[in-house]
Amino acid sequence: MRPHNSGHWTIDGARTSQFEQHLRAVLDYPLGDSDAVVPVTVMANVLGAAQPPAMSVDERLHHLFARMPDARVHLYGKAERPGRKVGHINFLGSDVAQLCERAELAAHWLSHGRWTDGWDPHRASDDAVGVPPACGGRSDEEERRL
Repeated sequence: MRPHNSGHWTIDGARTSQFEQHLRAVLDYPLGDSDAVVPVTVMANVLGAAQPPAMSVDERLHHLFARMPDARVHLYGKAERPGRKVGHINFLGSDVAQLCERAELAAHWLSHGRWTDGWDPHRASDDAVGVPPACGGRSDEEERRL
């Protein structure tokens, strides 16, 4: 038995991840606190694209974190090939629909090197780096005021 993909959200979203729980169980240690750290954690898989993206993974990560600094990215160090799971992304918060949209946008970006909402990282002005309002994100100016 091994930890399953469906529980990878626990890496960021639970007090004790499924990986730590697995080790505790195998070692006959008491299990840890499995409570969620936020109301909602959403996970999206990063899959290899049919056509390799023009940008390197490093550049895609750079643009992802510039736009969505709250993304929790977990890459597995696997070579990309079509359909292969090469990682996953977690988003934490309270709005399921917003988190799902952000996770899908981010996973597609890392897989394909293009944003499904048309956002172009090379044409964005400095004040437009944040997530578009349609995704429910706050602008950088709103973030600075918080």
